[in-house]
Amino acid sequence: MEEQNIAEAHLRKKKLEEDLSSLGKVAVAFSSGVDSAFLLKVAHDVLGNNAIALTASACFFPGKELEEAKAFCKEEGIRHIVVEFDGLGVPDFKDNPPDRCYVCKRALFTCMTGAANEAGFDIIVEGSNTDDTGDYRPGMRAISELGIRSPLKDAGLSKNDIRMLSKELGLYTWDKPSYACLASRFVYGEQITEDKLRMVELAEQRLHEMGFRQVRVRIHDRMARIETLPSDLERIANRETASVLNEYLKELGFEYVTLDLGGYVMGSMNRPLLDH
Repeated sequence: MEEQNIAEAHLRKKKLEEDLSSLGKVAVAFSSGVDSAFLLKVAHDVLGNNAIALTASACFFPGKELEEAKAFCKEEGIRHIVVEFDGLGVPDFKDNPPDRCYVCKRALFTCMTGAANEAGFDIIVEGSNTDDTGDYRPGMRAISELGIRSPLKDAGLSKNDIRMLSKELGLYTWDKPSYACLASRFVYGEQITEDKLRMVELAEQRLHEMGFRQVRVRIHDRMARIETLPSDLERIANRETASVLNEYLKELGFEYVTLDLGGYVMGSMNRPLLDH
């Protein structure tokens, strides 16, 4: 069964390569995550200098991710354009309505389209895969409306396929934890500010430094709700570890620091919307 799955993944990768080849020239929206790194690598392998990378420099995008994106492109010899994007300047974004992701993605990809066109590229591709259809994702509507292509999804590639194929290609991102923009840490309706985004970024960075790979620090006003893998719950609840985290997060500006006993759940802030 495993050999069959591997063979099928390779067939899907071949379709991806054929699809990219038919496009001729693409700008890849590159976040340095698992999916976009794989897409960028394959696009560059197929198209050479007719594939470039676009990365947003924005308040909701951690500085560490931007530096990783720059390093990846330098190592692979890929032309890289950093697009300055003022997310908090987008009407309605900072008020954090349920369609915040739509509002943001539409503005972001409009900005990226302008940068791509200026560089001589008319087609933008992004890294959604077949697993990205199950959660509440209003941003996908914006991508569709703007004519942004999603070749991984079109080729039928899943997250597991992409991780396996990335490992074969020697990409360090193959086992990188899943990531979502920092704005997804806010409960809908709570205003997004630069200070709170920074609090979340630094809190998650500290957890990563302590060895917790897949984590989220959800923010509820001045309360932090930490989500981590169920297998890490006992370790993070250790008295010494908990004390260090409690002290550090309070220094960042949180008044209360809590641990979600349900563990990490992708898109947990969307559950109230999906339940109705």
